[in-house]
Amino acid sequence: MTAFGSPLKVAFWTSAGLLVYTQAGYPLVLAALDRVRARRPAPAPIAAGEEPYVSLVIAAHREGPVIAEKIRNARLLDWPAERLEIVVACDGSPDDTPAQARAAGADRVLELERGGKVRAQDEGVAAADPRSELIAFSDANSTWEPDALRTLLARLGEDGVGYVCGQVRFVNPGDGTNQEGLYWRYEMWLRGLESRLASVTGGNGAIYAVRRADYLAVDPVMGHDLSFPFNFVKRGLRAVYEPRARATEKMVPTIEGEFARKRRMMSHAWPIVLHGGMLSPRGYPPLYALMILSHRVLRYAGPLLHVVALATNAALLGEAPVYAVTFAVQLAVLGAAALAGAVRARPLLVARYYVLTTASVAAGLWDHLRHGTPAGWAPPEGTR
Repeated sequence: MTAFGSPLKVAFWTSAGLLVYTQAGYPLVLAALDRVRARRPAPAPIAAGEEPYVSLVIAAHREGPVIAEKIRNARLLDWPAERLEIVVACDGSPDDTPAQARAAGADRVLELERGGKVRAQDEGVAAADPRSELIAFSDANSTWEPDALRTLLARLGEDGVGYVCGQVRFVNPGDGTNQEGLYWRYEMWLRGLESRLASVTGGNGAIYAVRRADYLAVDPVMGHDLSFPFNFVKRGLRAVYEPRARATEKMVPTIEGEFARKRRMMSHAWPIVLHGGMLSPRGYPPLYALMILSHRVLRYAGPLLHVVALATNAALLGEAPVYAVTFAVQLAVLGAAALAGAVRARPLLVARYYVLTTASVAAGLWDHLRHGTPAGWAPPEGTR
């Protein structure tokens, strides 16, 4: 029997190898492909005086503290005011969000029964000005740079592009412990590589746009961030990332709060993975199929892979010195994460962030399997 022949050794090295590949190997593969692939030409800018009608849809639930500022920010975008419609779709808001939106000058304010963010977006698109060929979407707490809309929509002028998301930068309020900014910079680097090579595997709700004719009405528990990119690819369109279209959002202040946010997000992501068609390779070009497997399927399998790696590693202690080393590394990460609750050192906080956000993937699956995923949503604490 070979050194890797026993079932325990096969399970350990397979799970450990997939974890390393997902976090480090996959980015290196993309970076290597990016160096040899021909670059696509830059999109032609939208000339002044040739701007099409656009509707900006903002789904809002309990957004009274920020909705007026969001509308003021939208009015400062570099786009003719007479060709930009602001639609605020209020998803059963219990506060004064509708009144605040009207007072701030929204063109259309919808007061809807509570049905979830996706249904509010559906209603916003349906109610938008019939002249609007393009539909942009934003979160109520996102601040767009003045040229963001123009830069974002220029990408929709490219042949074959059906979905464009921009770059969102998360700002850590006060002296928070959340390390989302570090992870998000890594994620945006990956997204840029995926976009240049083929299509992105995930978007974001802060800043994105589609052609009205291509808009998809998806299950209300399945958010646009994850369901739109792969569905557009299945329809023969590219889903791209435009880093020059920039927005900022306030992040959840604490790592524990980020765990709760990601747990809720994953409860919405798992229906897409399990029932929404993501796992079906039909319609995927080969490279994009590899991206979905590497960036989504293996990433979401991370909690299981970690459990298998730790359990089999413990059983293999004494087999060879390498197993003592790998076991010590795993315990060190878990110990650092536990210690970060008392010692706020950056390396410990990064370890805690990784452990908790990995656990949130499993927690979201548990929530979905135990009681389903509700369509309703609410702003995370500390982000408004």
